[in-house]
Amino acid sequence: MSLPPSGEIPQGAIRFNTDSQKLEFYAQGEWWVMSTDTPNLGRSVDSTLGARGLSAGGQTPSITDVINYINIASTGDAVDFGDLVADTRLAAGCASATRGIFAGGASPSPTKTDKIDFVTISSTGNASDFGNLTVERNQLASLSNSTRGVVAGGDGPSLSDVMDFITIASTGNAVDFGNLISDNEQLAGCSSSVRGLFGGGSSPDNTNVIQFITISTTGNAQDFGDLTTVIDNAGSCSNPIRGIWGGGQDPSNISIIGYVTIASTGNATLFGDLTVARRSLAGCSSSTRGVFMGGYSSSDLNTIDYIAIASVGDAVDFGDLTATTRGNAGCSNAHGGL
Repeated sequence: MSLPPSGEIPQGAIRFNTDSQKLEFYAQGEWWVMSTDTPNLGRSVDSTLGARGLSAGGQTPSITDVINYINIASTGDAVDFGDLVADTRLAAGCASATRGIFAGGASPSPTKTDKIDFVTISSTGNASDFGNLTVERNQLASLSNSTRGVVAGGDGPSLSDVMDFITIASTGNAVDFGNLISDNEQLAGCSSSVRGLFGGGSSPDNTNVIQFITISTTGNAQDFGDLTTVIDNAGSCSNPIRGIWGGGQDPSNISIIGYVTIASTGNATLFGDLTVARRSLAGCSSSTRGVFMGGYSSSDLNTIDYIAIASVGDAVDFGDLTATTRGNAGCSNAHGGL
């Protein structure tokens, strides 16, 4: 099949190869075959379960332990899943295809915690204790692949550059992974199966820096590029190709959504806008759809938006959380790291 010169192909471009009958994406000067399998859990319980997103904890306006869930492929209001081990806000969420993890946070506000909770995503019910972070902190970020979760930054006794990791399938305390480029809180993470990205935050001033790590190794983060604006308290999500950040504050609440191609390095590109400018929101995703949940505008919100990750454009209304919530943590069983 004939192709335009490689210099004219944008990073992250997607095509259907009529010769191989496979979907491909363009990164780092060549076309790569795209995995189109979407994790579909709970087949022994419900064969239609599919990609499920969770939103946990936050403020409503009092601190809460409530976990909600949505079916990402559909639209509609969130449903009660269960409760965290304790009331928690400003935690970080990540997941494998089977387990959701919620780490750190303020529990109860404003006391900072090192606790890690876990749930089985395909079921409903209350969270159980997983272990502890190496340092207690809130306003931290996390990301994961299918086996390992990485938690970074936050505000403990002071701003932190600490990155910890856990093996999601087991339980136990977190282990040191390395350090961020600088102390940072209120940042947001997303990933492919190989590479993790942390973007934005307060260091201590708001920043547009994107950092990356290789999830399967340990070591310090490296510079990736810059977001479209300096932000903290954004939401984030990804598929295997694109990492996406939405909302945040700069210093006012913003609606901007930006994206990068995870396999490359470079600055973010404008994607579109959320339905409501807001900060302190949670993100989750499937291989095709990104979802942003809750947040704060002039008041706490129950808003859920979604985007089609492979395209660009403004977010669309998905439904509502069970309560107005900010400072919640999100995860899914079908994100870009799986």
